[in-house]
Amino acid sequence: MIEVLVVDDDTRVARVNAAYVEKVPGFRVAGEAHSAGEALAAVERLERLDLILLDHYLPDRTGLEVVREMRRRGLQTDVIMVTAARDVSTVQAAMRQGALQYLVKPFAFAGLRAKLAAYAELRRTLDGGGEAEQAEVDRIFGALSAPSEPGLPKGHSPTTAELVRQCLLKADGPLSAQEIADRTGVSRQTAQRYLKLLERSGRAVLTLKYGDAGRPEHRYAWATRA
Repeated sequence: MIEVLVVDDDTRVARVNAAYVEKVPGFRVAGEAHSAGEALAAVERLERLDLILLDHYLPDRTGLEVVREMRRRGLQTDVIMVTAARDVSTVQAAMRQGALQYLVKPFAFAGLRAKLAAYAELRRTLDGGGEAEQAEVDRIFGALSAPSEPGLPKGHSPTTAELVRQCLLKADGPLSAQEIADRTGVSRQTAQRYLKLLERSGRAVLTLKYGDAGRPEHRYAWATRA
């Protein structure tokens, strides 16, 4: 399990974010904090902590100051900023301080889920150890970028498109729309809609699997794996 500390000055927001985290398989909330002081104390106190969802606007110090103080103390816990701060200077400072990702409030569950899924994938890659060729290095550095599908039609969400894309990339073989829905938490109809979009753009490959009833099941695989 990936242990997460949720830090937000608003207790209600912290509870919502914590509930979101608990809904993502493989993640567990290790604690909540509502100030910089509480956050730093929790990082020192918790025996195991992998990731901090960190608000920037805290009552005593900023989230970036928390990150700087953590690094000064030699605490290397990963950080994803979860904040309403939208100014470029804050985003740039977060990047320079080593924040792995930056999620702007307000956001839906799907937005946070996509970030956490990408983080989990990054952890799996890094836990493998060993040496990395350039392609592997590129994949590590791009793991949290969550690129959206270019030119999405109106009414399509980049976050959902990325969820479906990641699901196909991680799959050992072709998946049906229902299997995609089960793994991502979207409806089967939504999964089917995005799979058809990916197929039309050439990014997914459609194959047909015939069962006893004679009606073929549509199954999809990422094009680079076809």
